Amino acid sequence: MKRVLSIQDISCVGKCSLTVALPIISAAGIETAILPTTVLSTHTAFKGFTFRDLTDDIDPIIAHWQQEKIVFDGIGTGYLGTFRQIELVETIFEKFSHEGMLRFVDPAMGDNGKLYVGFDEAFAKRMGKLCGKADIIVPNLTEAAFMLGEKYMESGYTREDIQALLKRLCALGCPVAALTGVSLEEGKCGVMAYDSRTGDFCEYYSEKLPYSFHGTGDVFSSACFAALIHGQSLEKALATAVEYTVESIRQTVSYEGHNWYGVDFESAIPRLLELLAR
Repeated sequence: MKRVLSIQDISCVGKCSLTVALPIISAAGIETAILPTTVLSTHTAFKGFTFRDLTDDIDPIIAHWQQEKIVFDGIGTGYLGTFRQIELVETIFEKFSHEGMLRFVDPAMGDNGKLYVGFDEAFAKRMGKLCGKADIIVPNLTEAAFMLGEKYMESGYTREDIQALLKRLCALGCPVAALTGVSLEEGKCGVMAYDSRTGDFCEYYSEKLPYSFHGTGDVFSSACFAALIHGQSLEKALATAVEYTVESIRQTVSYEGHNWYGVDFESAIPRLLELLAR
């Protein structure tokens, strides 16, 4: 069985970050180790949440893993809250690197043209340097713009615009970049990726549902990471992640009184397994 490491925060209630990544990647038949960077009582869309920074615990954990000679087939990152945590992820990439290991970075730090509370342009630039050390990155349009120091394009972009943006992302140093939240046709939304090693683009779109939920980016990135580790090609992994995310939203809104704070990814897991078996 393959083993991966997921590095991000734990929001104890709220369906995002590690409480999404751990069950999704595990359901794909992959042993999933975790490295929590922060513990929150809920995600930040709730009011009055508690917050505990775990940065000081990371070095001792890394040292123990090295002592035990633990090996990972892939390392994936999500929300990182501080400059120091980014530095520690770079250290983990270096210390646990081996031939064939996949370094997957979701630079989760903003959406809809704005950075999350507590982040600024300097942090975005620093995140761009981490992305340069990854094998594949999966930013949304907001995150891509801030990492590159460019103006956010809310709409009106063309296929050529997205392709040029992907090339600039790969120029950060990562061989593969995938942009999420791309919509080139009314009623459709999905992802486009570029592999700088081959010069090839691929893309996948599905129905654009008229709903917005916290944590769908984490569902997408977790499913994509799992699909790649599972052995799917980049093109298939992106399609798997898009379709699973859409199915999770459909499951959520299929019953009256659904929660507002996250998607019902659990009920959609059978669909994920179908997609992984293709």
